[in-house]
Amino acid sequence: MTGPVSPDLPDTSASTDVRAEDRPVAALMLLGPTGSGKSALALALAGLHAVEIISVDSAQVYRGLDIGTAKPTPEERSRVPHHLIDLRDAAQPYSAAEFVRDASAAIEDIRARGRLPLLVGGTMLYAKALRDGLAALPAADQAVRAELEAEAHARGWPALHARLATLDAATAARLAPNDAQRIQRALEVIAVTGAPMSSLLAMAEQPRHRLEIAALVPQQRAVLHHRLEQRFDAMLAAGFLDEVRALRARGDLTPQLPALRSVGYRQAWAYLDGAVGYAEFRAAAIAATRQLAKRQLTWLRSLAPAIVLDPQADAARALLGRRLEALARVA
Repeated sequence: MTGPVSPDLPDTSASTDVRAEDRPVAALMLLGPTGSGKSALALALAGLHAVEIISVDSAQVYRGLDIGTAKPTPEERSRVPHHLIDLRDAAQPYSAAEFVRDASAAIEDIRARGRLPLLVGGTMLYAKALRDGLAALPAADQAVRAELEAEAHARGWPALHARLATLDAATAARLAPNDAQRIQRALEVIAVTGAPMSSLLAMAEQPRHRLEIAALVPQQRAVLHHRLEQRFDAMLAAGFLDEVRALRARGDLTPQLPALRSVGYRQAWAYLDGAVGYAEFRAAAIAATRQLAKRQLTWLRSLAPAIVLDPQADAARALLGRRLEALARVA
């Protein structure tokens, strides 16, 4: 990644048939690991600029997943318009392709109304697909997924990760050995297409918009880890386990669904199943959250160029404010 760049943005003379990188910047993306303060910073910026927030979060799209996803409160959403939140029931999957479609439409709608789109979140796959274009990946194949689930049950996800490393080393290198959802998807793509996901992603379609990324990268990892532990305890105090109990009580949800694979939810489900004790559940959820933050930071390094900011630095808000002011001049 690069350091801060000039606040001057291109003028508006770009035509619709030029490459995305030759067009004016359409929106700013504020990305960072979980717990880095993205939402608070975005709300502060929205108090000073004509901003509407577009969520870049694969868990906040689901209704009923509120506390564990740190979803904006009703008061915050009434104060600042938020988009791409509560789009789906927890039983319905939501894909990166759908995110690119929905986020692109939101960017255009917000700009058409003379306001500024600020994309905020930590689902880096979504961010990359929106900025760089989305590859033509196959639809889900339930039969292949069932086979992979059965194999993982028998051998464990690290064994499937090792197999993925022999078939698609580039994809395996960015996935944790227990990242079940993404390992499954990568092996599914290979089974259906015969090609590694990394090669298909390299042939992505041209993106619809030029986007600028501001990356929140904490300089002190220990501070982030302490913040994540405090935040999870605050979620527990706010009724996180009751939220998961309500999801379980529906009777139509399983921990294999994408929504419930979200960090925290799958550990809570195991605890409520009686598979682990409370202390083990809490420790596992905090450890998984730290691992998620580490993966997000790895993704961020691959999303260069970007403006890199320490979320604890006083200058972060001022610099982003200047970027939004520059964006506002590109009508």
